[in-house]
Amino acid sequence: MAKPFRVDVVSPEATVWSGEATFVVARTPDGEIGILADHEPLLASLVTSAVEVEGVDGTRTTIGVHGGFLQVYKNQVTLLTDRAQIATGGKEEAERTAASLAAESS
Repeated sequence: MAKPFRVDVVSPEATVWSGEATFVVARTPDGEIGILADHEPLLASLVTSAVEVEGVDGTRTTIGVHGGFLQVYKNQVTLLTDRAQIATGGKEEAERTAASLAAESS
């Protein structure tokens, strides 16, 4: 089993997802990044897209995010987003959710 680490996805309205995870995938302006435990410290901006979080129980949660920042520090990943919402479907549904959040912000 992969080593777990703490993940928090936070928007101004609420904490969208919080818990222990084994893998996170997010998109930055330079491309997608995958994060496992013991990742080097990192600070990056997020683009409007889908974020995938694999929980310690193996469930995969997809979240549509519109902007914000990703921080990795001491086995904790924090995504501070302008807007975020859990998508009920897979990655494609989360990307549509993110686009919708972006349109609402305009």
